[in-house]
Amino acid sequence: MIFRDASDIVLDDVFVELAGFVPEAEVYLKLEGFNPAGSIKSKTAVALIESAELEGRVGPDTQFIESTSGNLGIALATICAARGYSLTLVTDPNTAPAAVQAMTALGADVVRVDTRDAEHGYLQTRIDYIHNRLAVEPNLVWLNQYANPANIRVHRELTARAIHEEFGDLTALFIGAGTTGTLMGCLQYFGEHSPATQIVAVDAVGSVTFGLPTARRRLPGLGTSRRPEIFVDDGGFEKVVVDEPGTIAMCRRIARRYGLLVGASTGTVLTAVERFAPTLPRGARVVAISPDLGDKYLGTVYSPSWIAEHYPSLSAVARSD
Repeated sequence: MIFRDASDIVLDDVFVELAGFVPEAEVYLKLEGFNPAGSIKSKTAVALIESAELEGRVGPDTQFIESTSGNLGIALATICAARGYSLTLVTDPNTAPAAVQAMTALGADVVRVDTRDAEHGYLQTRIDYIHNRLAVEPNLVWLNQYANPANIRVHRELTARAIHEEFGDLTALFIGAGTTGTLMGCLQYFGEHSPATQIVAVDAVGSVTFGLPTARRRLPGLGTSRRPEIFVDDGGFEKVVVDEPGTIAMCRRIARRYGLLVGASTGTVLTAVERFAPTLPRGARVVAISPDLGDKYLGTVYSPSWIAEHYPSLSAVARSD
């Protein structure tokens, strides 16, 4: 199969069964890490860029700018390299060094902000930096994944549809809440095509998206210190929050039991599946979305020394698993 460029490649039909993961239920993991940029954000990046093109916001001197904790930055850098666009990515200390290296290798200008915002995160600081640049650089275009309806639309049209076409009317679908584009898109699609499917939104402890108290987080991916504008909490879905020790332990368990090196967001989502399992009916069919694989987390989730420094209570687990 031959594609015109990287932005045309969407691998939306890769699922793996996690046999025996929870009792009396079938659990399938939708693996998004095989997309060209290594995550589900490949689809988001194309949607954001094409939305700007269709809206006439792109000219010969346009430079895109976006805030990212890692995956979207790599995806945008991939698409911009293929299409010849200039790109600035605003990151923070939680962004994995491997992700920053990938963005830079793809030709993006990477800026790191170091000051925490009022909610103990970096997101508002990243956005403030973008606003300051927009005020003085007329050729700068902010793609704004947090408020752009294209972020919802692409997951309604691609991600949700692919799941439904593969499995039909699922018992439950577990989705991590980052920018909430995937969550909102799946809610819209399944609300129309399979309303009986229970949607479970998963977030990290310390994130403000679900209205819970803020706290410091060390792992990029899920969670935010500022509620995304596209997020709508209409009560039509369940919510589960998972702490980072739970995420780390699950990632390491999945690696050793199933031979899958998954990212932190996947560990968070699978922890939620395990906790939610007792409420599921016998014979339930469940899909969990895995946004990325674990290569960018070798220095954190899969590093015994990092775990010993930041989560010493898990040190014994890291040494023995």
